[in-house]
Amino acid sequence: MKRFVEGEDRRQAVLLPEYLDDYVLEENPVRVIDVFVEELDLGALGFEGVVPEATGRPAYHPGLLLKIYVYGYINQIASSRRLEREAQRNVELMWLTGRLAPDFKTIADFRKDNGPAIRATCRRFIDLCRRLDLFSHAVAAIDGSKFKAVNARDKNFTRAKLKKRMEQVEASIERYMSALETADRQEGELAQGRTVRLKDKIAVLREQMAAFEALEPVVQAAPDQQVSLTDPDARSMATSGRGSGTVGYNVQAAVDAKHHLIVAHEVTNVGNDRAQLANMAGQAKAAMGIDKLDVLADRGYFDSEEVLTCEPLGVTPYVPKPLTSGAKAKGRFGKQDFVYLADDDVYRCPAGEQLTRRFSSVEDRMTLHTYWTTRCGNCPLKPRCTTGKERRIKRWEHEAVIDAMQERLDRTPHAMRIRRATVEHPFGTLKAWMGSTHFKTRTLEKVKTEMSLHVLAYNLKRMIAILGIQPLMQAIRA
Repeated sequence: MKRFVEGEDRRQAVLLPEYLDDYVLEENPVRVIDVFVEELDLGALGFEGVVPEATGRPAYHPGLLLKIYVYGYINQIASSRRLEREAQRNVELMWLTGRLAPDFKTIADFRKDNGPAIRATCRRFIDLCRRLDLFSHAVAAIDGSKFKAVNARDKNFTRAKLKKRMEQVEASIERYMSALETADRQEGELAQGRTVRLKDKIAVLREQMAAFEALEPVVQAAPDQQVSLTDPDARSMATSGRGSGTVGYNVQAAVDAKHHLIVAHEVTNVGNDRAQLANMAGQAKAAMGIDKLDVLADRGYFDSEEVLTCEPLGVTPYVPKPLTSGAKAKGRFGKQDFVYLADDDVYRCPAGEQLTRRFSSVEDRMTLHTYWTTRCGNCPLKPRCTTGKERRIKRWEHEAVIDAMQERLDRTPHAMRIRRATVEHPFGTLKAWMGSTHFKTRTLEKVKTEMSLHVLAYNLKRMIAILGIQPLMQAIRA
């Protein structure tokens, strides 16, 4: 094959073998992984096996196994069996491990047995970023996303889903029984064969019905009346798609607005974000090591008490209020059409009348003040305002905090655009890395560990893009 670049003969002997180090360039990201793990105090982080046993077969050093996992997750290789194969054929991984190739069981057990230490390692990398003064912008965006668990939809049951499945099985049994009666009236070998097949199908459906009936009391006894058979901690959660959902986990992330690093994350099996604002904001502020933090979040995080909790934490939230007014949906005035006058503690209605405070009550552990006026009866705008005797407005005792947040949002109309550009991109990147199945481990604790490895890999890649290979290695060694 003339006029092409030709390779070496595979049978050509080499007098002096080349160094393995020659195959790994100075600007290869694998060198960052090596330096990062070597600089960690694995014992302080809680890794098992840092001090070798005096007897028995020598074990692999935990630093070696951690390097394998960090390399794997940076290169979208999360399976322990695939990591075992890569350690035997991948030159970069050979360089990283010194040509050691642990078996898949050893690799998998390391992740299973060192979950808290791996999560602490992810936080330690954020400590490095804080030392480099990367969080001076003091703005973070918070969001949650649903990630699939190792649990198919057909293996997840709620009371409604179980009832529907049982009705479907009953309908199928009735349909096959009717077909069986028709087959019994016919003669010949084909009819006999069809009768046997129908009886087999009916037997299988009756077994399914018995299994569903046995599962019914288990579902009713569950705290949230939901049972997942493959991954017991996975839960069915609604997604943005209409009428769709996923069985998995709700991953929360706080991302700094300047460098788009994931400064804090958490995995829950609660399907909504309403109770996560103060928790994630507090974690982000502590991780970034700053006194004041502005936090951007979408409407799903709006909860009055959560917003109030942010203030003593030194967090300033920017969360839009959901548009849930029933009156507004029916074409009448909403609460936002009534102006609160703080000096007089009254509301001014669209007709110009003042609604005064009449009494206070406690609803859902919240103290609410109720306002109305006695002049609604003769008001020409009443048909557009209320169908009752008078229009009543309820105000939470700490409503001033919500009003102040709305004023901040009005002054910064671009805040939600910044939030979207900051926090949604990391979720898209992580899901692309993880593939269609997302998590590969089961139960909440193991999923938390797996998510920490993904976040560590994401942050490492971001830092390499921000600083470069050599400057980042120097910063890690400093």
